[in-house]
Amino acid sequence: MNRRTFLFSSLTVAAQPRARRAPNVVVFLADDQGWGDLSIHGNTNLSTPNIDSLGNDGAIFDRFFVCAVCAPTRAEFLTGRYHARGGVRGVSTGLERLNTDEKTIAETFKASGYATGIFGKWHNGTQPPYHPIYRGFDEYYGMTSGHWGHYFDYDMDLNGQMVKGKGYIIDDLTNHAIDFIAKNRMKPFFCYVPFNSPHSPMQVPDKFYDKFAGVDPAMKATNPNLEDVSHTRAALAMCENIDWNVGRVLAKLKELRLDNDTLVLYFSDNGPNGWRWNGGMKGRKGTVDEGGIRSPLLVRFPGRIKPGTRIPQIAGAIDLLPTLADMTSVPVVSKKPLDGVSLRPLLEGTSKGWPDRMIFSLQNRRSSVRTQRFRLDPEGKLFDMVADPNQKSDVSARFADEAATLKKALDKWTAEMLVLTGKDDRPYPVGYDTVTWLPARDGVAHGGVKRSSGAPNDSYFTNWTAPADAITWDVEVLRPGTYAVDLYYTCGAGDVGSEIEVSVGSAKTTVKIATVNDPPLVGKKEDRHDRGQESFVKVFKPLRAGKLQLTQSRTPLTLRALSVKGKQVADIKYVVFLRE
Repeated sequence: MNRRTFLFSSLTVAAQPRARRAPNVVVFLADDQGWGDLSIHGNTNLSTPNIDSLGNDGAIFDRFFVCAVCAPTRAEFLTGRYHARGGVRGVSTGLERLNTDEKTIAETFKASGYATGIFGKWHNGTQPPYHPIYRGFDEYYGMTSGHWGHYFDYDMDLNGQMVKGKGYIIDDLTNHAIDFIAKNRMKPFFCYVPFNSPHSPMQVPDKFYDKFAGVDPAMKATNPNLEDVSHTRAALAMCENIDWNVGRVLAKLKELRLDNDTLVLYFSDNGPNGWRWNGGMKGRKGTVDEGGIRSPLLVRFPGRIKPGTRIPQIAGAIDLLPTLADMTSVPVVSKKPLDGVSLRPLLEGTSKGWPDRMIFSLQNRRSSVRTQRFRLDPEGKLFDMVADPNQKSDVSARFADEAATLKKALDKWTAEMLVLTGKDDRPYPVGYDTVTWLPARDGVAHGGVKRSSGAPNDSYFTNWTAPADAITWDVEVLRPGTYAVDLYYTCGAGDVGSEIEVSVGSAKTTVKIATVNDPPLVGKKEDRHDRGQESFVKVFKPLRAGKLQLTQSRTPLTLRALSVKGKQVADIKYVVFLRE
């Protein structure tokens, strides 16, 4: 090849447009952050420039709705379907599990060749096959529980194995997300970052809290008498920490020159976890009023979404799966009908005659329905949300036909959902894979045994004082075979010597507690606000209880004391089965 030919060939190649790669997706989900906890929504109590930038550089939704509590919102994001359809009934004791016949958004993206990772709070099941690694995610680092008791150097789940976290939990989760993005920069990736703050316990590093220590926030809750300013200070600091970490991810995308090829989305899972400024809306976390279920939704996708786009049309968590799939031209793998719709026409400004719709909400057998203009609440009161966004005046008499139409639709939908959210008779699977963790939150206390906390999620069993006491789990052994059993326990010096029987059906083994494990409770010095009924935490260590030969069956797993040598047998956090 002569020089002229080489130069011509090189110029020709250089002139060819670079083939656009399949777009990446990064999804941030905050935990208990209200609509009002962002400066882009007008809150001057704090500053969230990185999160705000997603709306300024992309789109901001005016009325986006999620569920009243954590696990249901996550299920709706994962499936595009109302949470009850997937078996999610609550937030703990197994009620949070997403049925295994539901296809997740991760499975949709993985089927199209995406690397998939989740870094944070899963909250839709712990044991395989509920665990995220079995739901379409290649990598997982975080907590499968909905509630964690300590946010510094605490237990974390790494692809199904318990490891020790490093530093403040939100920073730690972000580190893992950044590593995942860097590792997969040469291929399309779906990176899901469900943070677990500002959910309690209210812990945050000094460099974020110091700004708010002693501050009296200028913008208050609608009823200032209900606001606990100490709690608000901590929540605001935690939100600014989230913003800093979102900024770290955005900076990494820019550094790797992936920012123009990446759709970034930010939302929260319910209303605020305390009475603080939230735009004057009625309700907070746990309610199906506007303030309990309205969430931020900010979406950035350079070249596809015009900066500064504001979307007034109502939308919900059920819409995110079909929207993200549509925006990235990825086929949805679920064969079940979706409740959500693609919001792509709204995001790209191509919608014509967008139809009005109904978005339904359910919590503790209380339900409401929202249209573009109205909300019908659980008591049958109708509110004109355009004229009365704070739900102060019932207009059901004035708009009787509208009220009747919405009541009929809500009654029909609620009846359908309540059938799906009845008694949960699902056992906990054992043996789907080689390791099965059964946490205390999934067990049942008998006799004098108590939970360490009123919130089961990160609790342990304590006050085990008598042979008549027991702790049980409803399990189903999926694969017969030999299983080693570990008990994660603590025991003071004066209580060493008790003997425990572990039984699964007719299979039994016994173990004597011979070693002291009496660690201190931790968390109090890091708390920025009294944690109330939540227990502090400590380090539990494994005790090999022996081996069991198990048959395929559904049967109780039972812990009993054959002898009690001191004041109590032990505190128990986990039972772990290891299939040989």
